[in-house]
Amino acid sequence: MHIRGDHAELAVGGRLDVRSAADARTVLHTALDDGHGDLVLDLTGLDSWDATGLGVIMGAHRRAGRTGRRLVLRGVPPQMQRLLVATRLHRILAIEGGLEAESLPRA
Repeated sequence: MHIRGDHAELAVGGRLDVRSAADARTVLHTALDDGHGDLVLDLTGLDSWDATGLGVIMGAHRRAGRTGRRLVLRGVPPQMQRLLVATRLHRILAIEGGLEAESLPRA
């Protein structure tokens, strides 16, 4: 997993899973604590995430709210879109362009 960017926009690539969760959490929390306004998390280059990775995203979402910011997901890959809809997290998370269950590709 790799994360590039600054306190306004981060691009995540590779796998966001149990092995990379601690590093990802640290980078996200630092970006949220040190910046202002929305933090855009570009997931275009993300290959996959597991439950731990999703937990990191949700934790960052909660921390953003506590710091007066908003975490905005951009470029969510289709398989991850389906997971967000299935878990109804698409209703909680800010997703650029939004996700509509009817428009998602079928597996």
